[in-house]
Amino acid sequence: MASASFIANLNPTSHTVSSDFQICKPGNISSLGHLKLPKLSPISSSRQSVPAFSVAPGSCLAQVWREIQGSNNWENLVEPLNPLLRDEIIRYGELVTACYKAFDLDPNSKRYLNCKYGKSSILKEVGLEESGYEVTKYIYATPDINFPIHNGECCARWIGYVAVSNDEAVKRIGRRDVIVTFRGTVTNPEWIANFMSSLTPARLDPINARPDVKVELGFLSLYRSEDSNYRRFGLGSCREQLLSEVSRLVNKYKDDEVSFTFAGHSMGSALAILLAYDVAELGLNRDDSNRKLPLTVYSFAGPRVGNPGFKDRCEELGVKVLRVVNVNDPITKLPGVLFNENFRVWGGRYELPWSCSCYSHVGVELALDFFKMQNPTCVHDLETYIKLLRCPKKVPVERDREDLINKTKEWLLSAQKLDTWSWQNAAKNIMANFNV
Repeated sequence: MASASFIANLNPTSHTVSSDFQICKPGNISSLGHLKLPKLSPISSSRQSVPAFSVAPGSCLAQVWREIQGSNNWENLVEPLNPLLRDEIIRYGELVTACYKAFDLDPNSKRYLNCKYGKSSILKEVGLEESGYEVTKYIYATPDINFPIHNGECCARWIGYVAVSNDEAVKRIGRRDVIVTFRGTVTNPEWIANFMSSLTPARLDPINARPDVKVELGFLSLYRSEDSNYRRFGLGSCREQLLSEVSRLVNKYKDDEVSFTFAGHSMGSALAILLAYDVAELGLNRDDSNRKLPLTVYSFAGPRVGNPGFKDRCEELGVKVLRVVNVNDPITKLPGVLFNENFRVWGGRYELPWSCSCYSHVGVELALDFFKMQNPTCVHDLETYIKLLRCPKKVPVERDREDLINKTKEWLLSAQKLDTWSWQNAAKNIMANFNV
């Protein structure tokens, strides 16, 4: 489960590198973590190969930002992990944590389940004043739940924001970066939506429905549903809000070098991938000269989103996804614990009849390995992900095949006993880590 698939025709390698370090928090017992870099898996030779590329030591981000954003599917940048790429992963991860820090969970507050701050002050209030981004829009999403929810929670709630790099940041990172960030699951309706795990055709392109492209129903409902009360204030579905803002920003910065970066944690990473696919499918990432603008997703602790048809279409459209996952995090194994990309082909040749109904991860995986007995919910904690990436100490390790098989068996047995609501406590724990 720690291996990773590259979406280009790369040469397989046989070595694995790990980084070990101690994660220490005030008042907590330190825990051991590993940064495990992915192995490359061979794929069909019918695909066009990608030329080898390596970012030279000492390169500045402004010179190589396209490669760091995945133009070559992060070849030679993930194994070993390139320092510039690591810094960018951390930077985008911190921008995602802003969604948690700014989210109001006080039931007595007038802003309950909304953002505590205005667009002009949110990044300053959460300690990211020097990030170089300016927030342009807040995003709201509505779970489409067909049965009553107490406390009236089944309505539009703040889920993230859109921001654009300012002129000073443009000089540093080499382009005008439009970022959309999404928080993970917090409210009960969102948890219920997460476990609506049946596959359904996405049908986001009105011209070509592509019935073979299927995604998880719960994520799609969050993305497409709307709150009629919010419609009166000019707010449609999460999808409508985002596509409108993306189109506006493409037009506004049509004379600039522009990149789109979508980042999210847990459920938020699923929404980020859906948005990336939607924007690319509709061609909204093209400027007046029909030039395709780079589109990258940084996924933290993300679940599977769709079927192999969805994965293949994302690759065809040039959507680049870097998945940062903890191998001990069960959320990254869902949905499709049993029927997934590893069970599509028999003997490396014959596609099984149910392959189109399997779930499949999209993109390149960067695998982490951390766990703390005193606090098991840390396996899904975004802050722990970021801390692990900040201070690795490289130590070579060899993983025994039998050990991996045993771990897989243990995971499959534990997954059958997975308690949905225990992961709601995990989300609350994440909020507690940010002192919310």
